[in-house]
Order: sequence, then C-alpha cells, then structure tokens
Amino acid sequence: MSTRSLSRRYLPRGLFGRSLLIIVMPMVLLQAAVSYLLFDRQWESVTMRMARGVSAQIGMVMATYNSVGPVKFEKDLPALTDASFGMHAEVIPNARIPDTESDAYDVLKQVFVRELSVRIGRPTWIDAFSSPDDVDIRVQLDSSVVRFVVERKRVMSTNTHIWVLWITGAGVIVLSVAILFLRNQIRPIERLADAAEAFGKGRDVPDFHPAGATEVRRAALAFLDMRERISRFVQQRTDMLAGVSHDLRTPLTRMKLELAMMPGTEAEALKDDLSEMEHMLDEYLAFARGQGGELAAETDIGQLLRDIAVNAGRKAAANAPSKAVDVNLAGDLVVQVRPNAMRRCLTNLVDNALRYGSRAELSAAEKGNAVEITVEDDGPGIPVDKREEVFRPFYRLEGARTLASGSVGLGLAIARDIARGHGGDVTLSDSRFGGLRAVVRLPV
Repeated sequence: MSTRSLSRRYLPRGLFGRSLLIIVMPMVLLQAAVSYLLFDRQWESVTMRMARGVSAQIGMVMATYNSVGPVKFEKDLPALTDASFGMHAEVIPNARIPDTESDAYDVLKQVFVRELSVRIGRPTWIDAFSSPDDVDIRVQLDSSVVRFVVERKRVMSTNTHIWVLWITGAGVIVLSVAILFLRNQIRPIERLADAAEAFGKGRDVPDFHPAGATEVRRAALAFLDMRERISRFVQQRTDMLAGVSHDLRTPLTRMKLELAMMPGTEAEALKDDLSEMEHMLDEYLAFARGQGGELAAETDIGQLLRDIAVNAGRKAAANAPSKAVDVNLAGDLVVQVRPNAMRRCLTNLVDNALRYGSRAELSAAEKGNAVEITVEDDGPGIPVDKREEVFRPFYRLEGARTLASGSVGLGLAIARDIARGHGGDVTLSDSRFGGLRAVVRLPV
C-alpha cells in the first residue's frame, strides 16, 4: 500500500481533525526532541556528576581500609560514614557480592564500576531499584563485603516528575487552546456547508449569517449573493410564466367558446386540438415553473403516497377499470420536502406507469441517509440505452410511448427536476413485474 493510500486511510477526513493534527504533531515532535535533549541528557549529566561525588567519598572511605586494617575499619566504619558523608555503611563478614547483573541504571554502573575500580581496585555491585529511597552499593573485600546505603537523591537526580508535569501540563494547555480556537474557526464553515446543503435540498435558511475569519465571511457572502440571484431568477421566471399562461389561456378560451357554437365534425376535431394544446401548455408551464416559491415542510411520505394512489386509481378507473395501484410502506417516513412539488413528481411517475401498464406499485423505505420511493409497473419498459434520454424535455420514444398516448415528453423531466431540486434524483431500472422501475431518492 502506498504512502498516499495510507494517509488517505488513516488521516482524519474532517477539516477540524486535520487542522488539529497540524498543530498537535509539531508540538509532540518538539516536546519529544526537547525531552530527549534536555531531559535525558540533562538527567544523565546531573546523575553522573552526583554519582562521581559519591564514588569519590566511598573511595576515600575504602582508602582507610588499607591503612587501619580490617578490624579497626569495621569498628570505625559506621561512625566515619555517618559523620563525614551522610551515608550508612556496614561490613558483612564472610560474604560475596552477587554474581548476577546489578540492578542499576547504565549511567550508575559506568560511574561506580569504573570510578571505584580505578580508585580502590576492587569488584563493585550496585542496586538502584530494590529500595525507592536508597541506592545499595557493595564493594568486595578479601573475605567480606562492605555495604554502603546512600540516599537516592545524593546519587541521582530525582526531580524528573517535575519536568514530566511541566511538559504534560504545557501540552494539555496548548492542546486545549488549539481545540477551542479551531472549533470556533471551523463552526462558521460547518454552518456555511449546512446552509448550502439545505439550499440545495430546496429548504430555506433564514437564520444564516456570515461569521468567522475573513475568507469564510467572503465565502458566506458569495453564497448569500448566489442564493439571492437564484431565488430572484426563479421568481422572475415564475412571474413571467404566470403572465404567459394567462395571456395564452385567454385566446384559447375564446376559441373554445367559438368552436362550441360551430356545428359539424370539423369543430369537434378543432376542439380536440385545443384540448391537446391546453394539456401541452399545462405540462410546459409545470416544467418551466419548477417548484415556484413553495416552502419545504415536514411531510408524511406514507400519507402522500396513499393520496396519490387513491387519486390515480380513481382517474384510471374512469378509463380502464382493470388498472390497479398498490402501496407498500416500511414504517413511518417523514421528510422535509415541498409537498405540492413532490406530489406532482410522484403523480407524474404513477401516471406514466398506469399509462403504459395495467398496474402500478408504490413503495417507500429509508435506506442509509435517504428515503427511496419506488414506482413500478408491468408495461413495456424503456430500453437501457434510452433511460437517460427520456429525461430530456419533450423527448418521446418511438412506438408505445407516443403523443397519441397522451404524453408530451415532460413527465419524467418534471419528476427529475423536482427531485433534484430537493437534493435527490430519479433513476430508472427494470421492474420485477417486467416493466419500468422508477426510484426517487431524497436525502434526509
């Protein structure tokens, strides 16, 4: 696995985690370097100097052994060490120093073994771990052992915990400040992302205001300007199309009244043409208007599907009583959508299913972070290579799906436009009934 793949896999994905890592990692590396250079080296240097002083004192005590003899040395040793050097010493007769490796730090071994060997020329053994307060130093004599018990603080530096506390405390303080600072800097970016996501799903964000660093404020102001331009464009388009609708319906109504007064079969053909023109006009305006100015609201998807099924079944029964609409729901599903727009989206899919098939089934279920609404039919379906083409406005397939069937080629285009206006999409696949399966995916 490459370094790039490892970094993608193990590094934090969020901006907060990555920013915190950028701050924490140099601090940890710096503290590690400082600890090694100033703690380990300093501790070793101080301990070596202290141990050399103690070894010099032990060497002076041992120097009296040759001058006064073993008997007097053993008698005077406790008083000599207590009064002069602040250490406790005793002679252990008929003893040998341990043959095992001494339990001591390397620096103590180096100092005592080397220094005492040079000064007194006798084997030395040291134990720095058996007692928490003292260091046990033993020197081999001819037939006995001299044991020196020295306070640990006289042999080595014992204030290492203070250094550890300083390093740890400073690290915790810096890390806490970094977390608070980064959280305050990341929060405006998160609010901007939430606002953009909500706007992409067709939801209003009235309480969003620019905040944070200058660059974040610029991005937030640019988002607000973009939202205002898009909203103004949609509103202008809606107002314009409402006027076009009114202007076109007025002459169409007059023409229908005039045709109603005309006798003959030619008038009936013209009436059909006018009805078709009205239907095409309604479909076109619905596509161009989009969601208009409708606000998103919490909507019960199950109730919405049941209402659509009832209306579609009633309309289908008037023309073909054999057609049926079924509804299958998986739990209670409440999603924030534009109710009327979503009703039109699903109605178009159901009408499309009943137009080309004898049955339609509506189902809804929550999958991951989205709700999927499925409309299936048993009609002729759509070839795989044409399933994206049919979403183009005014596109109609040859054969079964023609203008004679009542379609003007805008139903699927309107459905996808509405779904995408909610941050979702509409996809087509094969139905288990042999026809077409349309899936509306809405993020929650």
